[in-house]
Amino acid sequence: MLVFLYDGHCRLCLKGAGLMARLARPGSVELVDFQAAGALEPFPQVDHAACMAAAQLVSGDGQAWSGLTAIVRALATRPLLRPFTWVYFVPGMRALADALYRWVAANRYRIMGRAECADEACALHDAAPRGGVS
Repeated sequence: MLVFLYDGHCRLCLKGAGLMARLARPGSVELVDFQAAGALEPFPQVDHAACMAAAQLVSGDGQAWSGLTAIVRALATRPLLRPFTWVYFVPGMRALADALYRWVAANRYRIMGRAECADEACALHDAAPRGGVS
């Protein structure tokens, strides 16, 4: 089982996680909002700053992938999508796609805004350093 850590305070990320749930092979990827209290405790290999910078994918054996690589690996769980994910590994394509991903991740709150917060977590995270994410 793979665990996909996404930003539950981000509307773009919520939509992306929903799409991930539909596209990945059923039962192969668990979606976890890293902003939820205690969500990162089972994953010492990733921290809040890494999650704020990019989506994270963690395997059962503890290996972690970040950003677009995480998304591509999660989508590759569906055999029919595997050939499309190979495009990411074409020389030059990965660097371009990763640069675009980093820009979107850094601007995700500006692009689609924040999701509503039911508690004070948003205020706490707004005050925390974002590791380049604005």
